[in-house]
Amino acid sequence: MQYIHRHLETVLKEMLAQFKVVLVTGPRQSGKTTMIQKALHDYEYVTLDDMSELDLARTDPVIFFKNHSFPLVIDEVQYAPELFRQIKLLVDKSEQKGQICLTGSQTYHLMQNVTESLAGRIGILEMQGLSAREQWNIAFDDCFVPSQEYIQNRKNHIKAYNNIWESIYRGSMPELSNPAINWEFYYRSYVKSYIERDVRNLLNIKDERVFYQFMLALASRTGQILNATDIANTLDVTSKTIQSWLSILEASGLIFFLRPYENNLLKRAIHKPKVYFYDTGLVCYLIGWDNPKVAQNGAMSGALFETFVISEIFKSYLNKGKDTRQLFYYRDRNQKEIDLVMLQNDRVYPVEIKASGRATIDMAKHFSVLKDTEMIRIQTGTILCRCDKPMFLSEKLQALPIEWI
Repeated sequence: MQYIHRHLETVLKEMLAQFKVVLVTGPRQSGKTTMIQKALHDYEYVTLDDMSELDLARTDPVIFFKNHSFPLVIDEVQYAPELFRQIKLLVDKSEQKGQICLTGSQTYHLMQNVTESLAGRIGILEMQGLSAREQWNIAFDDCFVPSQEYIQNRKNHIKAYNNIWESIYRGSMPELSNPAINWEFYYRSYVKSYIERDVRNLLNIKDERVFYQFMLALASRTGQILNATDIANTLDVTSKTIQSWLSILEASGLIFFLRPYENNLLKRAIHKPKVYFYDTGLVCYLIGWDNPKVAQNGAMSGALFETFVISEIFKSYLNKGKDTRQLFYYRDRNQKEIDLVMLQNDRVYPVEIKASGRATIDMAKHFSVLKDTEMIRIQTGTILCRCDKPMFLSEKLQALPIEWI
């Protein structure tokens, strides 16, 4: 199958030019190894999935590195935390940048080892499954922000996202870009191996079926404000257990949180985050949908579409090596909600996400809760939807097709 160019390649090379060590994290099968082997073909490659290499890495890190030359890629480094102290000693002997590239698909304990051993020496990148831009072979790689400057730059790189619900249903894992791969077989194996390999290593779970039920419960709540107590009551476990399991899914790169937007003027804002899955295909599998039409027409279609759009926006930041901490949502106790609030320096962009093909002014009725202050200026609001072309609905409100993300 033809390799799909990954936008993170450019940032990876930039980081290797700046740091002695670079770590690429992300969920299993998101394409980390394939990208690195394509981008860093002059690096020696070793994987700790190889049991003989893993045994040596754990028992004698000094000899492990004598058997390999720099520059070096070490795949699945989380299996051998014993390597980190030796990596520190080796890279400190030289000012050479980009000596070692590491990958890790399970970061729960990995990041603790990284911060303790390699602080100041390592650059960290998070890689997700394919973005829509990558799936449709679009070279444009700027972070999404609905400013006029962005729109002007983006308009030269537009392709129609045909059969978008097929893409939402199929998901973003690179292997599934091959239509010959059976979708149900793939996700069944993915979830089973994830629970048995990663979760079992991290948690003393007495009943793996309960953890699977937790993933299903969370999938049915994607795009919603997180209520750990509700999930705990549903599964008959403690809220502390749910928080621990959420941390595992987040560290594994399967879910992410959108924090609430708050300032001194927004007294009634809700303070809990919203939870999203990065991969909509995984959501569809967990819920039990067996075709795109069910996903498109079901009761969760709005939440699934929102999950897809928010995930794509997050990917546009991750694939540029940028921070996502300036992305928020807003909701208050009066049920006024804004799907996405984007903060860029002193500018705030309110965004509403609709699966509809037609945008209306009424969709932005809650944008008015956001007010200018001495520190921030509210910018033109945006309705992201399935309309045909960008258009202004009023002086301070525009509609953008999702192809412009």
